[in-house]
Amino acid sequence: MTKAIVVRSLGGPEVLKLEEMPLGPPGPGEVRIAQAAVGLNFIDVYFRTGLYKTDLPFVPGKEGAGTITALGEGVTDFAVGDRVAYASADGAYAAENNVATKHLVKVPEDISLETAAAMMLKGMTAQYLLLQTYQVKPGSVILFHAAAGGVGLIAGQWAKALGATVIGTAGSQAKIDLALAHGYDHVIDYGKEDFAARVRELTDGAGVDVVYDSVGKDTFPKSLDCLRPRGLFVSFGNSSGPVEAFNLGLLAQKGSLFATRPTLYHYIATREALDACANSLFDVVRSNKVRINIHQTYPLAEAGRAHADLETRKTSGTTLLIP
Repeated sequence: MTKAIVVRSLGGPEVLKLEEMPLGPPGPGEVRIAQAAVGLNFIDVYFRTGLYKTDLPFVPGKEGAGTITALGEGVTDFAVGDRVAYASADGAYAAENNVATKHLVKVPEDISLETAAAMMLKGMTAQYLLLQTYQVKPGSVILFHAAAGGVGLIAGQWAKALGATVIGTAGSQAKIDLALAHGYDHVIDYGKEDFAARVRELTDGAGVDVVYDSVGKDTFPKSLDCLRPRGLFVSFGNSSGPVEAFNLGLLAQKGSLFATRPTLYHYIATREALDACANSLFDVVRSNKVRINIHQTYPLAEAGRAHADLETRKTSGTTLLIP
């Protein structure tokens, strides 16, 4: 048996209930992990509300870190006692979890398990956005919405280390100050300012090379107005609701723009790709170019309160659930 958060019906944060549930031995190609910490992410909300589909009942969560306590049949590349983390497995909201080794990476000894749980999904998301979806380099000018969020704080530091001019948006002065302390050159309060007009002002009318948008409905289509001709719009989340269908002709009208809707899982679909992405993240964190700060922790039993705070924008940066 293990303690886990179980969702038996879709809905608000109140559907997240802590239960004792059976946990069998790890299956072929799996290991059992005693979890030190679990990452909180907006994708967990999407599954809880039914925006992303899955069968009921289910244990939410995609990201965690801990120590291997048992091996399933055929596992040879991991051992009992290994410190591991993952960002794309199911059932993370639990004290123990059986996870297929294809999702796992070993955590370097000089990185704590709590830090690993705080950065795997968000950090690898920042990695693929900045280095693969669009290759940020010296002289790039980027706009990153939700700059004080978990991905935003990592991306701001990383993009600055890559030599970019980094513009962000945030919803309060406290979040603006936080983002400015994490690599951003300029941060716009999108509740008080027309962010598209301000971006044009900051870039002398040229626009940015790429917009990274995890907000969705509330920032589209204005995000397109921030781009230079042939710029790239990257929609990688929808915390305010999904972007509604639009006529592709809009991209032509606004400057022959490009648009993409990437997801982390397609960038770490093979062992080689996962290791490369994770090692890139580990390297930049160990170099101190990117700091991983844990801003909030909640007991696993209070996952509902954590979700409520996340959805009402009371959180900033990275949040952990502690089993």
